[in-house]
Parts: sequence; structure tokens; C-alpha cells
Amino acid sequence: MSISVFLLDDHEIVRRGIAQLLETEDDIRVVGEAGTAAQALARIPALRPDVAILDVRLPDGEGVSVCRDVRSSVAPPPACLMLTSFSDDEALFGAIMAGAAGYLLKQVAGVDLVGAVRQVAAGGSLLDPKATAMVLERLRRGNEPSDPRYEALSPQERRILELIADGLTNRQIGAELYLAEKTVKNYVSSLLHKLGYSRRTEAAVYAAERRGPGPRT
Repeated sequence: MSISVFLLDDHEIVRRGIAQLLETEDDIRVVGEAGTAAQALARIPALRPDVAILDVRLPDGEGVSVCRDVRSSVAPPPACLMLTSFSDDEALFGAIMAGAAGYLLKQVAGVDLVGAVRQVAAGGSLLDPKATAMVLERLRRGNEPSDPRYEALSPQERRILELIADGLTNRQIGAELYLAEKTVKNYVSSLLHKLGYSRRTEAAVYAAERRGPGPRT
């Protein structure tokens, strides 16, 4: 049986390229396309494709939102394959939460994209298990009570706290954030006071514990 595919990308040349690539395959046919989220949401329910290849960034919204909407309103829902030019942890998080079956960069080889379409159409997933685990951990931590000490920190103090945890000195933090070393010192004193610590090493340990296991992304 052939796999029906819908394409959503705001660049016509990208849609044409993907369509030509897919239609050289005997078991894949492109049944529709759109250049905006609104067009996709209007056309996908009527076409009921097996797979929807969705660009993450669109002029009138996000492919992740399209994925979420069509998967909740179309029966049976299409397998959504997110395609993007940028590696973005937030977009990946959103894609997993929206129920996407895959997340690929546009630099993907043509043969790999064809294989991805077949894989998600068959019910498979192209999501990295580590990425999925990261999302589950993020959800778990999101359900935990927030620390009022951390909530009291300003956005700049939180950024500096992360850099302290990375082992940067005040001078290095200043260079990173384009601040005077004295200004950084004042921020460090303030965040230590709010957290109830007297030494920056205590703050570094605290920040590391908030990150949880694994490297910082």
C-alpha cells in the first residue's frame, strides 16, 4: 500500500524538492502541501495523510502546534515528522509533547528522509531515547514544588548562577555577559544572600543539583 504524505514548509522550493524526492518512490505519494500553519490546518483533515512532514518555524505559527492540533482532531491522526533547519531543545521538547513521531534537521540525506517517512508511517519513532528521557525528567521536575529561593533570583542572577556552576570566575562571567567584574561581584553577593549561602562553591553545588544528571544542554 502507498504512503500518503502532506508537506508543510513556508519555502516553495523546499516543498518542491521534498515532493520530487518522495514521488520517485513507488510506495509514497504526496497528496497535498501548504506554506502556512493555517493552510495546513484547513487541508490536512480533508486529505487524511498517513504522514505529515511539518516545518518547525512558520510565518504564522509553529509546526509543533500544527502537529498537536491535527493529532487531536484528525482520525486516524497522521504520523508527524518535524523538519527544521536548527537544532533547538525547546522545539524538540514541544515536538515530543505534541506527539510527533520524528524530528529531523533539513540537512538530512534524501535516502534518510525517505526511510524516515516509511518508518513513522509503519508506527515507528525517530525520536532519540535520550531526548525523550530528558522530556520525562523535565516533566517530573516540573511537578515538584518550586524552590522559593531560586524563584527570588532575577533572570540575570540565574544566568550568573549557571556560569558559577560551570566553574567560571567573576572576570570570565563578566566577559561572557559583557558586564564589569565589579558588577558581577555584586550580583554574586546578591544571589548568595538570596540562596542563604556564604560561599560560591555552595551555590555551584546547588545549581548542579537543580540541573540533575547528565550534561548541560
